[in-house]
Amino acid sequence: MLDETSYPYLQAHSTSPGEALDWVVKQTHLRTNHARMLTGSVQGQFLKMMVEAARPSRILEIGTFTGYSAICMALGMGKDCTLDALEINDELEDLILEGFERSGRGGSMRLHIGDAKDTLRRFREEGASFDFVYMDANKREYPEYYGLVMDMLAPGGWILADNVLWDGKLWQDPMPQDAQTLAIHRFNETVAGDPRVECTMIPVRDGLYLIRKK
Repeated sequence: MLDETSYPYLQAHSTSPGEALDWVVKQTHLRTNHARMLTGSVQGQFLKMMVEAARPSRILEIGTFTGYSAICMALGMGKDCTLDALEINDELEDLILEGFERSGRGGSMRLHIGDAKDTLRRFREEGASFDFVYMDANKREYPEYYGLVMDMLAPGGWILADNVLWDGKLWQDPMPQDAQTLAIHRFNETVAGDPRVECTMIPVRDGLYLIRKK
């Protein structure tokens, strides 16, 4: 897990985000108090390139915040791919939708406001299928998201889960017993022991779990 001092170097050697993403960053700083939650340009470029390589037909994002990561993935989508972004905070809706339109891919992106678990259950009842999932919402609910998503993930599909290193708390001795740390630990253990998938952890920012359904 790299510390924050490495990021100027990483950013300088990664493709620049572009105008739409720069706008999202500026508006996130101006209109929210949680700009630290932004995915960031290095991880965003990784998401874009993963989508380009995986060539999915339908993407699901659980927790879009102000839409930065969704736009990154949309910029890597093929022309027939669609993206469903889930966000619980309805106060961010206008900002998210404007960012989607500025990206030039707004017609392929759908925003769903509400509790992610409820939306996932509705998708499952509708028979939805996804082949690329990015998970970056309530850490306490990662195990539940995983259970719901796996039923809808196509064989050969990908899940990317963010914040799975949780600032190093998972290997502290003793490990903190707060609800978020315990849930991420349970999620990580579940994935590592799941015979349906192959997986690896990537130490980008606070950790990405790269998971592929067999």
